[in-house]
Amino acid sequence: MSAPLFIEKLAARADAPARVAALARPVVFTNGVFDVLHRGHALYLAQARQLGASLVVAVNTDASARRLGKGADRPLNNEQDRAALIAALESVNLVTWFEEDTPLELIRELRPAVLVKGGDYDMSKLPETALVQSYGGKAVAVPFVAGYSTSALVQRIRAAG
Repeated sequence: MSAPLFIEKLAARADAPARVAALARPVVFTNGVFDVLHRGHALYLAQARQLGASLVVAVNTDASARRLGKGADRPLNNEQDRAALIAALESVNLVTWFEEDTPLELIRELRPAVLVKGGDYDMSKLPETALVQSYGGKAVAVPFVAGYSTSALVQRIRAAG
C-alpha cells in the first residue's frame, strides 16, 4: 500500500523554499502549534486559503511549542503527527515546521504574499507583519472563532478526569 497523498504536502524546512516556489501564486502563510486539531482550526485554515491560490502552514516543533508556555506536557501530539493532520486538510497545500520561537526567519526565506493570523493577534505589533509588508505583501487577521481552543479543550478533558 502506498503512502497517503497528503504526505506529499509535507516539506522539510530545508526543502520548503523550493517547494513554495513551485506553488500557485499568491501564496498565503500561517503558522501555529495545532496541537489538538478542532473545528476552529479547520475554519481558520479554510478562511486563510481563500486569501490566495496556495496555503503554506508552518507548525511549531515540539521544542518551540513548549517554549510558548502552554504547559509542561504540551504539545500533546508530536510535531510529525500535528503536521500530518494539517497536511490532510484540503485547504492546505504545503506544511513545514520551525524550531524558533517565531516563524520570522522562515517567512524571510519563503516570502509569502499574505501572512494570516487569528483575530486574537494585533497584526500591527508583529515583526512578521513588518517583514511581509517590507517586500509588498500584506498581513491579515482572520476573525477568531469563539468557543474553539485547544487549551480550553485540554482543561475540559482534565476536569472530566
